[in-house]
Parts: sequence; C-alpha cells; structure tokens
Amino acid sequence: MLLGGGHKGGFCVCFYDVVSIDNLLHSWQEFLKGKRKKKDVQKFSMNLMDNIIELHHELMGKTYKHGKYQSFRINDPKPRQIHKSPVRDRLIHHAVCRQLCPFLDRVFIPDSFSCRVGKGTHKAINRFRSFAHKANKNNTRTCWILKCDIKKFFKNIDHEVLKKILVENIPDKDILWLLNQIIKSFSSKKIGVGLPLGNLTSQLFVNIYMNKFDQFVKHKLKAKYYVRYSDDFVIISPYKAWLKGIINPIQIFLSENLKLELHPGKIFIKTINSGVDFLGWVNFPDHRILRTTTKRRMLKKLKSNPDIAAIESYLGLLSHGNSNELKAEILKYKSP
Repeated sequence: MLLGGGHKGGFCVCFYDVVSIDNLLHSWQEFLKGKRKKKDVQKFSMNLMDNIIELHHELMGKTYKHGKYQSFRINDPKPRQIHKSPVRDRLIHHAVCRQLCPFLDRVFIPDSFSCRVGKGTHKAINRFRSFAHKANKNNTRTCWILKCDIKKFFKNIDHEVLKKILVENIPDKDILWLLNQIIKSFSSKKIGVGLPLGNLTSQLFVNIYMNKFDQFVKHKLKAKYYVRYSDDFVIISPYKAWLKGIINPIQIFLSENLKLELHPGKIFIKTINSGVDFLGWVNFPDHRILRTTTKRRMLKKLKSNPDIAAIESYLGLLSHGNSNELKAEILKYKSP
C-alpha cells in the first residue's frame, strides 16, 4: 500500500502537508501538552511564529539539519538511555507523525498494538486473553504460547533497511528526504544503526520496520493467534511441536530481512495454565496478576513518596487485573 497521489481510495499526503505552517502550528499545540513549564519550550514559545516560519523555510529549501541530542538515563523499570532532541526537532517529529501515522497505520495488521491510536498495552493483553480462549477452546484443551522478544531492539534497527522499507511505502521523495534527515541524526554504537528512544518518530519507524515481520508471521507462517507490542510478541497454538518448529524460521527471517535477532534468554514455550508473563502481567486462562517485581517497585515508590497522583495512577493500572490485595495495600497510603 502506497502513500501519496497514487494511494488507493484517494488518500494522499505530500511534503507540503507535513511542513506547512498550518501543520507545524497544530503540531506545536499537540507537542505543548504537559511541557509548558519546560525552559527550552518556553524559550521557543517566546518567538513562536518567527521560529515556525524559519523552520518552514528551512524545510521547504531543504537546508534543515537535525540538531544534536541530549542524553540521560532513566529506570523504567530497567535502565534505559534516552536521547532528547532540541525543541524545534521534536516539533518536526510531531508534524511528521501527525500527517503520516494515519496513512501508514492502514498497512499494519490489527494485532500490532504499540504506539497506535486506539491500541496500547491493555488492549494487547485483552487480545492475548481472547486468543488464548479461542486456542484452548474455553479451557477444554491445552494451549501453548511461544513468547519472544528482540535483542536490543531500538539499538539494532538498521538505517538502510529502514529507508528501503520507507521507499516501498512512501512515493514522495521530499518526504523521504525529511525522514532521512531524522534517521541519520542518530546512531547507537555503530554508524547507520539504531534509533533514539526519545524520538516520537522512532515509534513510527519501528512499527513500519516490524510490519515486515508481522506480515511474515501472518502470511508465511500462517500464525492465527499472534500479538505484538513493540519488540515483545506471542504466538498461541494448541500444538507445541508447531511452535517449536517456527522458532528457527523466525530467527532466519529477522536476521536476513531486518538484521535483528531474538534475545536467546527470552524464548519460552509455556502453557497458559502455568501463567505467561506478557507486558507486565502474568496471564492465566481466567485472570491475570501483576508481575512481582512491578508490585515491589510500586510499594517502594509509595513508601518514599505517597503522592496522590501516583496512587490514582497505580489504582487505574490495577483495575485491568486481579489485584485486590495490592489495591488494599496501596489504599493505605491515601490520606484519610
């Protein structure tokens, strides 16, 4: 499926749609949410129209160069290296995603749940549960789950492979030029490899990158019950031998087509009855419970800082599973 003038059904997006002053202004309003008090954002806001017009002219004249990244570490829960772009570049990331996401989304399978409108972790887990019920015929037969994730996913996205995939989907050469400016602005340890965790466009890029894998799983492997969220995926089947047999083809496809590899220590085949850890929850046929490490982290944070917003956030999360005891413990931190 193509973007641009030749797109079926009359859907199209062109370079000017992305870089227009109107799109930049709308993107600024979206970008601004929750960031108004940030100093770099306030500085850009002081001369907003001048900055946006300058950016528009740079983009139209193809003189735009992506700025340098600021690097810092977070624990979420494991340590992650985040790379933050300057405000003007983050505005462009929003402008790109605002225009391209609705069109690229049409090529994705329904069961890819990461960073898409109307998707997310809770819907991915619910889909996983629905598929498990279908595969085990409402718990009347054994159901097996192959669970994998990809080793150092963002760090190993190959730029040349990504650009080739983008060319297959976007016929507008000017849009491709802009996407290339963003892609080449960052490399991990090896030049031409890696995407920054801090960029909004990185989420779009990995979705279209992994769409190649999704199509392989659905159409070549003929996996009926498959759910993916970013680099985590599960394939469900009543046949354990079949799941064992597709591990090698999966590894070969990822290596040869996407230059990625499965994390060797995170390939599991388990029954749903024994509990499958997927997206932070341990899933069983008729219920799910929060991962033990996540529970401990929650309680540790509340003990040091019983913030009401954090309490409400945790209670909202727990409403998606079976965690009455943990809810009661968290409620103790609420002021009487």
